Amino acid sequence: MRLPIIATLFIGLLLMDACSSGKRAYKQGDYYEAVLSAVQRLRGKPDHKKSREVLKLSYQLAIDYLETDAQNQLTSNANFKYRTAVQNYEKINNLYNEIRTSPGALRVVPKPISKFDELNEVKAKAAEESYEAGIQSMMKGSREDAKAAYFLFVESNTYEPGYREVIEMMDQSKFNATLKVVVQPSLQNYNDWNFEPVLYGYNANQFVKFYSPRQAEEAELPKVDQFVKLIVNGYQQGREVITRKTDTFSDSVKTGEKTVAGKKVPIYTKVSATMTTYTKKITGKGSINLNIQDAESRADIRNIEIVADETWSDNWASYSGDVRALSDSNKKLCEKREPNMSRNYLEERTKRELDNKLANELKSFYSRY
Repeated sequence: MRLPIIATLFIGLLLMDACSSGKRAYKQGDYYEAVLSAVQRLRGKPDHKKSREVLKLSYQLAIDYLETDAQNQLTSNANFKYRTAVQNYEKINNLYNEIRTSPGALRVVPKPISKFDELNEVKAKAAEESYEAGIQSMMKGSREDAKAAYFLFVESNTYEPGYREVIEMMDQSKFNATLKVVVQPSLQNYNDWNFEPVLYGYNANQFVKFYSPRQAEEAELPKVDQFVKLIVNGYQQGREVITRKTDTFSDSVKTGEKTVAGKKVPIYTKVSATMTTYTKKITGKGSINLNIQDAESRADIRNIEIVADETWSDNWASYSGDVRALSDSNKKLCEKREPNMSRNYLEERTKRELDNKLANELKSFYSRY
């Protein structure tokens, strides 16, 4: 019985919140949100009186505001006026769809208004508006302007897929906006560590691309922005270190029974044991240098050592005395043999950690571009 009661209370709280949100939005003059909240409430409870009142009061006000704002934009000289008209007509159509799919709301507003024809008309003009703005931005020549142009072309393509040469312009503006980084070959290293998958796998910023020297030559890049070089300093692994700790444990254990005054009572004997716990530890350390240079001046932009320290450890134990004095966990520890680290375990972990730290460093550094 509990789940249905909890579910009912939860739904009730959501509906109450929707109702109060609708009233609050109406009082604040946000008629669009007031309508959405009332419609949501009426989906769960079609005869809810307050929500019907909010919907009745808010709907026409919402339509009038959105329609008037759209018309004012269209007759103005404002930048991106068609974009604003698209947003307003999309909101009117969203209210239309929401009401049409809510029987309770449809009884309050039996003939909701739609602006699908008007939306199609302004979308075509919004596509042209964004496209022309993208062209103007591209002509300014900077990377930031090319980036702005790319998003304008994307927006134009959203309004009208394939508008004019928008696909080609998207590709061109993105190429112009992309920071082109050439990865210089690294020297062979003793551990044969390869970090190129991290560099070429970078995708945190769509406007940064890494090229090998060959790829840069084949692409006939008009300009290289940066050079990146990675130097593997090496890997060192320390000798195993074993430490020990000795503890004494005691307990009382039942060893028999005796009869006292005609009743059997347990006999307890105190037992003790000494346990020595051994801990074996091995540490490994690897490091690389990340150097980023400006391609034109060859000045260092970033030069940092990335270090990874990893440790392997395990333990086992031995005891003398009465094993019954030990806890179950200590008994299991005493049953273990001296452990040995698997071959290359620390080196592989150190390499993975360097991969992660390099990826994070690249993500942090190139987030500004």
